[in-house]
Amino acid sequence: MTAAYLTGLALGLALIVPIGAQNVFVFNQGVTLGMPRALWAVLGAGCCDTLLIVLGATGTSALLHSVPGLRPTMLIAGSLFLAYLGIRSLRAKPADIDDETGVRSRGRVLRRTAAVSLLNPHAILDTVGVLGAAITAQAVGTRAVFAAGAVSASWLWFLLLAGAAVGMRRFLTKERRVWFDRASGAILLVFSAWLAVEFVLALG
Repeated sequence: MTAAYLTGLALGLALIVPIGAQNVFVFNQGVTLGMPRALWAVLGAGCCDTLLIVLGATGTSALLHSVPGLRPTMLIAGSLFLAYLGIRSLRAKPADIDDETGVRSRGRVLRRTAAVSLLNPHAILDTVGVLGAAITAQAVGTRAVFAAGAVSASWLWFLLLAGAAVGMRRFLTKERRVWFDRASGAILLVFSAWLAVEFVLALG
């Protein structure tokens, strides 16, 4: 059982740790909001990944390949949303940065985190497709433990990511945080363009 859990944990980390739109967004929330408000981004990302992993474990991965037009729709929706977030971040100004007493709606943070997580085709393919297939390939008695390891990887990584961002935050003035926000926006636009290219290729 321990081996199945650790294998699920390792595979989950291997898929989640590489830089992606979801990681950039959670890290940005940690820098921008600080603790404990950044935990809402962790909660949103962790819950979404858990949902997707459970869906993969129950056989939903086959749906991704069987519904005509689903993948192109996911690609263009993800591209447009990441472009929206990227442009907003690029236009950041010092006056827009929340101060220590500023309050950002937890619902807004949760909604945006959920959108970044669920409108990201690559995240869905990794969690539902790859992890789902890996879970179903396990022996029946170890599937739940393997899945628990993969879910743990997601929560652990997002907590570490937000914690690192908050630790970095104390060294950043508002002016420096603006440039960090703009750099995050540029990265999100790169991912948006990547999804747009894949959308065009999917149509062809």
